[in-house]
Amino acid sequence: MSFTLPQLPYAYEALEPSIDARTMEIHYTKHHKAYTDNLNNAIKGTPLEGKTIEEILQNLDPENKAVRNNGGGYYNHNLFWQILTPKKTTPSEELSKAIEAAFGSFEAFKEAFSKAAATQFGSGWAWLVVGKDGKLHIGDTPNQDNPLMPNMPIQGTPILALDVWEHAYYLHYQNRRPDYIEAFFNVINWAKVAELYNAHK
Repeated sequence: MSFTLPQLPYAYEALEPSIDARTMEIHYTKHHKAYTDNLNNAIKGTPLEGKTIEEILQNLDPENKAVRNNGGGYYNHNLFWQILTPKKTTPSEELSKAIEAAFGSFEAFKEAFSKAAATQFGSGWAWLVVGKDGKLHIGDTPNQDNPLMPNMPIQGTPILALDVWEHAYYLHYQNRRPDYIEAFFNVINWAKVAELYNAHK
């Protein structure tokens, strides 16, 4: 069974002004579609065919660059679209307590997450994950790597992700990555983040 490009849960323009419609359209129809198609080509006729994306990434051969890059790109974008919403949401009480326990306060969490996103040199992602200890951790990875893959600088199950590749923001923000990061917090789907937290804590 091959992987398919998931349906976006909102229209391209739904996240404006935080994320503009043209960026959303290109990001989804060009970049995410390419990762999906290239992943399917990379696993076709191999033992990886028929496995879930999580199984593929958790048991990844890091030297298999086609699967590493495209499998990561497929998974990362699937999560990214899910944790965005045009609706105003706030963290659940349980998630808020977990954030406060891990980082001291929501503001401290936001500052640490924003720093991870801003200081990731070049292309990459910022993450909030549930670690094997059941606690929340923040980190970043280069390119399309993610915390499910072996030997990453941050390990765990992602529940929040921010794409800091230039294709995710450059049309609207140019080189102002911090402005893009700040705008991201306006469109986080905290209900989805809480759902993922509850499933993996």
